[in-house]
Amino acid sequence: MAAHSSSPSQEPFAPATGDGLLPGEPAEHRAAAVRTAFDGLLQIRRITRGSDTAPAPWELRQLVNAVALPLEAAPLTPSATDPEGHRTATGYRVRPGEEPHTAAVDWLGPPGSGAAAEERDRLARCAEVLTALGWDALLYRGPRRRWFVEVRPPHGTP
Repeated sequence: MAAHSSSPSQEPFAPATGDGLLPGEPAEHRAAAVRTAFDGLLQIRRITRGSDTAPAPWELRQLVNAVALPLEAAPLTPSATDPEGHRTATGYRVRPGEEPHTAAVDWLGPPGSGAAAEERDRLARCAEVLTALGWDALLYRGPRRRWFVEVRPPHGTP
């Protein structure tokens, strides 16, 4: 017979990318997990790159998660969707970019949320957070005149 534990199951940590359900854990638990993961990221950078401001090799292989983690740690609010894919919360969404080795950050929300009206200012804040951590993060106006941030590793990153 299997023993049952009274502690919650430990799922692997994944930063909120803005697609999918919002994390179901209490806000204080989520904030602590994000802080721990972000501190770990900075430590890995120090060990592998000698600096907090240069992406580590694993970040380049998991670009969407590597970009989402500092945004969530900032703390900026992620967007979210319900199981059917409908937007339920206004915030950032990190997705693979159009070009290889890039990510894109959008500011999205449910219909009528006003996300489009605030996207330029909110995305400028996202770009500031990412630039401070060594990413090249530039704000662009894309299709349908919607703003997005293109994120790529700094020039010359192996």
